[in-house]
Amino acid sequence: MESGNQSGVSEFILLGLSDEPEQQSLLFFLFLLMYLITGLGNLLIMMAIISDPHLHTPMYFFLSNLSLVDICFTSTTIPKMLNNHITKNRTIPYSGCLTQVFFFILFGGIDSFLLTSMAYDRYVAICAPLHYSTVMTPRVCVLLVLVSWSWAITNSLTHTVLLTQLSFCGHNQIPHFFCDLSPFLKLACSDTYINDLMVYTVGAPTVFLPFVGILISYAHIFIAIMKISSVIGKQKVFSTCASHLTVVCLFYGTVIGVYFSPTSPHTAQQDITATVLYTVVTPMLNPFIYSLRNKDMKGALRMLIIRKLGFTL
Repeated sequence: MESGNQSGVSEFILLGLSDEPEQQSLLFFLFLLMYLITGLGNLLIMMAIISDPHLHTPMYFFLSNLSLVDICFTSTTIPKMLNNHITKNRTIPYSGCLTQVFFFILFGGIDSFLLTSMAYDRYVAICAPLHYSTVMTPRVCVLLVLVSWSWAITNSLTHTVLLTQLSFCGHNQIPHFFCDLSPFLKLACSDTYINDLMVYTVGAPTVFLPFVGILISYAHIFIAIMKISSVIGKQKVFSTCASHLTVVCLFYGTVIGVYFSPTSPHTAQQDITATVLYTVVTPMLNPFIYSLRNKDMKGALRMLIIRKLGFTL
């Protein structure tokens, strides 16, 4: 993959989030804590779903896949950042940067499609409950996940292969805590027209098509909720969607703001802050907002802890 880089640049420097020593130490422990919470929380969700037969339903199937992808998503960026802080070495090899770009785009794309699959599941459950078991079959659920992976791999591979055709010379400092596509492209000496074009023709559908699918699903859900005469009934149905809507707004709002608004006056620091929200904060919050307020998930987690650790909550 390094054959396309004919400039002789063998490594890049990740500038991180701050140059202040005090802030660096604080950020190190903060990101370490968030990474541990993300890993432990999502791992518990996966174990609880696998161990409890009552949770072997489409909704929890998508949730377990989302938890797995979130662990991989954060593992693509945070460990390298923590290692850079410990070793006091901010460099990353050219091949390592390409690898990080590939997996970052891959897991971000899968996240996008899984959120859409979960929205579709809620749409069928609320708008066509009598047909739920015949529509959301195990075969359909597996197919949706396979489509998510296939599309995301194609998108990620396209961007990564095109990056290998660029030349990098001179400036090799990336103002970020990982090799993100946008700041990486800005370092290229050669023309990035094709790369930029692919961001909008291949990358954009990975974000916008799932987003449109979510909007359509929730438009129908909203209409169905408005037809419910009971206020308590409306609140009960809406509560099953509120957590998912929160994550969708946080995830898509920051992704679109960073990658698809080049003419907006946002600064590099604002881009980094927005990136942290959907790459670190959202995966950390997912176990809480999706599961810990759910009665069935609480029961499954309680039984899991009782069986594995031998004490009650």
